[in-house]
Amino acid sequence: MTKKHAPLIGINLDAEDTGSFSSYPYYALRKNYFEAVSRAGGIPIGLPHLAEHIPAYLDLVDGLLLSGGDFDVDPSFYGAGTVNPAVKQKPGRAAFDMALMREALARDLPLLGICAGEQFMGALLGSTLIQNIPDEVPNAMNHHQSPRRHEEVHRVAITPGTRLHQLVGTTDLGVNTSHRQALKTVGPGLVINAVAPDGVIEGFESPSHCFVLGVQWHPEFFDGAHQALFKGFIEACRG
Repeated sequence: MTKKHAPLIGINLDAEDTGSFSSYPYYALRKNYFEAVSRAGGIPIGLPHLAEHIPAYLDLVDGLLLSGGDFDVDPSFYGAGTVNPAVKQKPGRAAFDMALMREALARDLPLLGICAGEQFMGALLGSTLIQNIPDEVPNAMNHHQSPRRHEEVHRVAITPGTRLHQLVGTTDLGVNTSHRQALKTVGPGLVINAVAPDGVIEGFESPSHCFVLGVQWHPEFFDGAHQALFKGFIEACRG
């Protein structure tokens, strides 16, 4: 049966136990994730952390946008022997995100990972992570400029011939930056598609999947080449 609607895109929500919005636990996510999907031609829907509904979620959606958040992958997941004090964890969200991604990968659904979403997806595909960039990367630039998240603050070199290069149409792109961690090594079969001037990996993709692509920056803040990334993702979700 021919679909009569645009692709449905599931977006994993963030969660807080308490905060300025409510003194009770709540879900939250910035509006621009949803707006970027809508501008690119998709219909965004938020996914609560109810693991028992993951099969139904994935039956419903045509692809997943894996959002960022101020938390990190459990270092034990990728074999790290020690935990850097800078690591922040949200066990509930992390468990849901990993289960969601694992099932989506098994179904070969299109996946676009942003920031923490990229890191979790990379770890699930066999990558390892830098736990805290200032401690592990000599002469590292400042990758954690949260107050300037809406500004392009450094460049990345896009790897020629990659899917990311095909989508954004350039080998040099200005990006924002708000992350303590990054991929240290990429898993088997994965391709690095973007690198910062200090050598930090800024993105990867998987040629063996229909669309598995992650970037370390937040393209949802921008138009132009960044929006082209969302458009390419939505096109892949059309099947």
